[in-house]
Order: sequence, then structure tokens, then C-alpha cells
Amino acid sequence: MYKEYDVIVVGAGHAGCEAAHAAATMGSKVLLITMNMNTIAQMSCNPAMGGVAKGQIVREVDALGGMSGVISDKTMIQFRMLNRSKGPAMWSPRCQSDRMRFAEEWRLALERNLNVDFWQEMVSGLLVEDNKVIGVKTQLGIEFKAKSVVLTNGTFLNGLIHIGEKNFGGGRTAEGKATGITEQLVQLGFEAGRMKTGTPPRVDGRSLDYTKMEEQKGDENPSKFSYLDTPSLTEQRSCWITYTNHEVHDVLKTGFEKSPMFAGRIKGLGPRYCPSVEDKINRFADKDRHQIFVEPEGWNTVEVYVNGFSTSLPEDVQYAALKKIPGFENVRMFRPGYAIEYDFFPPTQLKQTLETKLIHNLFFAGQINGTTGYEEAACQGLMAGINAHQRAQDLPDFTLSRSEAYIGVLIDDLINKGTEEPYRMFTSRAEYRTLLRQDNADIRLTERGHSIGLASDERLNNVNNKKAKTVELIAGLKSLKIKPEEVNAKLEAIGTSALREGTLVINLLKRPDIDMVKLKTLTPEVEAYLSDFADEILEQAEINVKYESYIEKEQVMVNKLLKFENLKIPVNFDYANLKAISNEGRQKLSKIRPATIGQASRISGVSPSDVSVLMLYMDR
Repeated sequence: MYKEYDVIVVGAGHAGCEAAHAAATMGSKVLLITMNMNTIAQMSCNPAMGGVAKGQIVREVDALGGMSGVISDKTMIQFRMLNRSKGPAMWSPRCQSDRMRFAEEWRLALERNLNVDFWQEMVSGLLVEDNKVIGVKTQLGIEFKAKSVVLTNGTFLNGLIHIGEKNFGGGRTAEGKATGITEQLVQLGFEAGRMKTGTPPRVDGRSLDYTKMEEQKGDENPSKFSYLDTPSLTEQRSCWITYTNHEVHDVLKTGFEKSPMFAGRIKGLGPRYCPSVEDKINRFADKDRHQIFVEPEGWNTVEVYVNGFSTSLPEDVQYAALKKIPGFENVRMFRPGYAIEYDFFPPTQLKQTLETKLIHNLFFAGQINGTTGYEEAACQGLMAGINAHQRAQDLPDFTLSRSEAYIGVLIDDLINKGTEEPYRMFTSRAEYRTLLRQDNADIRLTERGHSIGLASDERLNNVNNKKAKTVELIAGLKSLKIKPEEVNAKLEAIGTSALREGTLVINLLKRPDIDMVKLKTLTPEVEAYLSDFADEILEQAEINVKYESYIEKEQVMVNKLLKFENLKIPVNFDYANLKAISNEGRQKLSKIRPATIGQASRISGVSPSDVSVLMLYMDR
């Protein structure tokens, strides 16, 4: 073990693991410090990765050279592509994970990286000189020096766990809280706040009656997250769906007077889109039931995650209410649900690299920035790890724009708009989501990841082959001709109009009711041609052909806006000189200090007229 490192990462959750892996893979000597070596990459809440917009993020992390997709593929027990009934911009991969194997595979991946060292202890403070971080200090008084530091403290900073009227310090159940860092950062001038999240009870799957629930199977032909040659899923475990009812709600209401949320003992704001069950029945009193997803936690464990039943009510109320859910009549509870409050730092205090504005070479990633979700944490950890390495090695910053990645959207939202509640990614947050699809993350990002030494040569070769094969396939579809007498009977059977004259095969693919699978059935010649291409290439070509006009339209919008993104604002620009802009605009611009005109235009409180004045001033 050394006492001096290029990068120190504090915290070994999803953000910390990606940060440490990225910096170490790129060549930095990394120290990963965690309070418990046995909980590296623990899935603290639901045993799943991906989902709407989140699945796109995992694929982007993978395309850049991160590990979340690889680990997910190695440890998944079920895979589903969500939103298949909608357009490809909405398709979102999601998997159920084996909780124990997920953590194990992440730890093994980090241990295989020779540039990663580990230390188990609480970090109690930072070493700072002349507004620059130079290392960390642990609870035992040990000082580790580093050129850059990444804080990924999750829910541990002054964490407070609530179950009914009881509360106790902790960053996770059965784990202690972290103290010292918040207090020091506030003394250094940082603004801090409190947020809240929650988790449901875990139960014994052997005590459930699945005959009273709806089975939710995985996809018939499951896909995966990583663009590498990771294992394919050949066997899957089902999830199950059941519902709450009036009896469940009535039991839960008996505990409302002891609810830490309703009694005001919880001060932090919780996630809007993942409310507790008591919050749901209180806010949506007109609904007589709420959906419960019964999710197995792995291949070989009987533990089950009760998704949709997050709660901080007294444990006896939780148990009594669970027993009223169909299929849960004889349930045995392993541990109750709880709420947890923790410190965060409004992310408007960060640069686009996730480096803090106040302290040089100090980076924040994950829930410390006010986000929620494994995927949101992982991508921030990746970006912070990359930039911590770049800073340690005196290399240029690495950033992603809103038109390049959901990761770019997330960071841009955080640093410009901030967040007053746990931030979660949705497809609706991305104005260019037709460009930012899950299927093309490698085409968008792998070359960039390779250019900084993170994505491997194998990844780059894979994406170059994918691009070349897609171009080749589309070119072939543009040259293959088809005659009415060859296909009209089959076209009518499909339910699409017959041909009056010969046409190119690509014109048939543009029809909304014809896909690659149906195209293959039209003639032996077409089938033979398409059979030479992998399913991934067929899908890519089909999307490019069918949505060509939409893709081109969005690309034109991106190109128009690029001039604003490239218009730099001097770092020390004095906004007090801009008398023609609003007071609010001047205050927000002075506080956030945007790097470009494009960034300035997205700051809440900065009006279009403010931006126009700023552009005129910059032109001068």
C-alpha cells in the first residue's frame, strides 16, 4: 500500500466503482476507500439495472468503457426490453440481477485491475491547501495524498435511518454513517442540504403463494447491455405482480400517526417518482389499489424484494399490511423497510467535469449530487473518474453534450438547474432522444472512450465493424429489386398494400407494417441476402431506414445549436457589467458561471432576452 496516489475515490457504491475502474484503466494509481470491503457495489435497493432511460445510460457507460453493463450481463437472472410497442427512441433495456453475484463480480473486476488499491475505513476529512485538495484523512488519523479526489458517499453523509418513531444513524441498514466531511465542506464555503430515500421490506419467497399473482416472464430472446461478447442469458427467473387493496391501505393508515414522514421528523425531500406506499395512498386516495412487483434477489436465494412497497412505517404495521396482499397471507419478513435521510450538495456548485468550483481537483459523483438510482450514480462516477485521471495527468477535460448522450443531459441538468428532490433520468428530459437511442450508444461514444484510453481496441473494432456492416446492408437494400408478381400475395397476407410496379426492397422496409423479419419472408433472394447479417446489424439498419427523416431533423437542430455550445464565456466574466439583463439572470449567471452561451441558456431564471444581451456583449 502506498501513501500517495494519482486518484483517491471515497465510497465503493456504483459511482465509486466506476470512478475507480475508469481512472485505473486509463493509467492512474487509484486508492478506493470504503467503510466496508464486504459491501462493494452492493445493490442497496432493488436488485435490477436499467429501465426507462436508465437502460440507455447503462449502455452509454458500457460504450465508453465502463463496467456496469458487463457486470449486469454476467449476473442477470431476467432481461426485458421495455417499451417495445413504441418507437426505438423509447426502447429501454432492463434486467433483474443476482444481488450477491453483482457485488462479487464488481469486486473481482476491481481486484483484477492492478492499478487499484483498497483501504477499509471511514474518511473523516479532506486535506486542502490553497483551495486545492491534496488528499484525505481517515478516522484513524491516516493521511493519504493524491492529485485528485472523488467523493461518492451515497447516503452515508450524516445518514439517519427512520422506522416508525425509531431513528438511528446509518448509511444503510446495519452500517454506520459517515461524519466529518459535510461539516468541513460547509466550512470551506459549500452549500449543503438534506434528501431522503427509502426501501421496502425484504421477505422469504418460500412463504409466498405465487398462484395468486400474475407471472412476469423475461423476453423470449433476451438481449444484454454490453457491446462486448458477454454471456448470453439462456435461463431466466420470473418476477410476479400483485396489488394492494383497501384492507392493505386501512392497515397502513393505522400507522400514519407514527410515520416519520407525516409527523415531520423527516426533513429531506424524497424521490417524486418512487414514493413510499404510505405517500401513495395518501396522495392518490382515489385509487383502490397499487401495483406490487415481487422480484427475486438471485438464482439461489429465497430473499424477495417487494418493489412498490417502500415504507418507513413501524415494522409491526408493515408486517400486518403485507399479510393482506394477495399471495402474502403467510409471509415471513426478513427485514423491514425504512427511510434514510442524508446530506447532499446542490450540484450547481460543480463544473461540467463534476469538479467542484470551490476546491480544485475535488470531484463529486452520485447521490452526493442529489441524484437517485444506480445508473445515474454509475455514469457520474465514470465521468468523475475520467476527469480525476485527466486532472491528475494534466490532460484535457472530458465532457459530453446533451446531443451526445443521456449522460450529457443528466450532468447538464444538474449543474445548470440543480435539483430540490432526488433527480431521476427520463427519456422526456432529452430533447434529442431519437439520436440518443440504446441501440447506437456504441456508435455515439466508443470512439470517444477509446481516444482517452478507456474503451478497449476490441470495443473500437466492434463498433467500426457494426458501422461498416450497417452501411453495406442498407446499400444492398437500395440495389435489390422486387417484382409485384413475386410478393403481392405475401404483402396482402401481411395486411399491407400490393405493388403496382417493381420497386427496391428498401422502399418496402420503409412501410410501418413491414420489419426485417417480414422482409425475409418475401422472396428467397431477400432472405438469402439478409441471412448474411447479424441481428444487431439488421436492427440498426431497420431503425436507420424507417426513422431516417426524424434522425436527420434532429441532427439539423443539433447543428444549429452547436454554435451556442461553442461560444465560450470567459471564466472570470463580470456579469455585473450587463445592466440590460434581469437581476435574477445576473444573479444566476454569477452563481453558476456557465462555460458557454448554450449552457447559460439552460439555467433556470435566465430568460431568452438575457441570453440575447449576453450574446451581443460577447460579439463585441
